[in-house]
Amino acid sequence: MSLNDVILPGFIIGELYGDSLLVVASRGPAAPNPGPADAGAASKREPSSRASKSGPEERPRDAPAEQPALKFLGSNRRHFTILVQSPGSAFLPDDQLSFLTKILEACRMNIGDVAIVNAAAAPVTITALKQQLQPATILLFGMEPISIRLPINFPVFRLQPYDNCTYLAAPPLELLVQPSEESRLLKSKLWLCLKTLFNV
Repeated sequence: MSLNDVILPGFIIGELYGDSLLVVASRGPAAPNPGPADAGAASKREPSSRASKSGPEERPRDAPAEQPALKFLGSNRRHFTILVQSPGSAFLPDDQLSFLTKILEACRMNIGDVAIVNAAAAPVTITALKQQLQPATILLFGMEPISIRLPINFPVFRLQPYDNCTYLAAPPLELLVQPSEESRLLKSKLWLCLKTLFNV
């Protein structure tokens, strides 16, 4: 007789496999009543099947999906959100961050007053911004308003109030930090908008 033909009784199998033994319901004729070892395995299996029922399936269908947490630089004390597009950076390259810091200082603010969000690092929507940052002002550098799913569009350098928030679109920061005449003109246009926005 080969080892493949040996049939072990249930109590020995229970001793050999302990907690890892599961009872599988048979689709054929009725299975015999479980022995002590099989009953222990079945009782251990029941809580896990109950636990699986209380997973995400139980969330109501009309409940909104949870938004992933936004990563931002700053403390958001004045609810001023700055959106940038900076691939390859956590937030901004040093020269652009330095330029932005100078702009904020001219507006009597600092990094602690704002939340700088890099939309190149992860997709950003207006819904996520409103839920997590409650912005009073949103400044978009190098981004179309519709890219964050705003239902309106507006040109650069125009203050746009909408839904209890003021928006301002501006060219990309990499254009503003260039040592050129065009860059100086763009900076002066941005400064005029910020002076109006913050009464400075």
